[in-house]
Amino acid sequence: MDMLIHETVPKSVADKPRTKKPPMYQVTLLNDDFTPMDFVVNILCQYFQKSEPEATRIMLAVHHEGRGICGIYPFEIAESKIHRVRQTSREHGHPLKCMMEKIEKHHGDEPC
Repeated sequence: MDMLIHETVPKSVADKPRTKKPPMYQVTLLNDDFTPMDFVVNILCQYFQKSEPEATRIMLAVHHEGRGICGIYPFEIAESKIHRVRQTSREHGHPLKCMMEKIEKHHGDEPC
């Protein structure tokens, strides 16, 4: 009786298919003349898990430069955070605006 022996050759790491990283989006708060600074700090702490000093730094960037970066996330997470910020802002009677921009990857950049 002939027996076939199959030799299994482990695939090298280079042979494994690579999963593509999802596109990333930068979430940004925009300045307005009505939303209180402490409300912006609270939003940054609550929805973006920023420490109070980091949230204050971002809030000051929003106040002085017109915008402040809250974080970089995959699309669904960025969209969810923007929705929560807008909803909470409206519930408190503030016009705080939040937006996202796709991060374009350049040659030589490390993946996010």
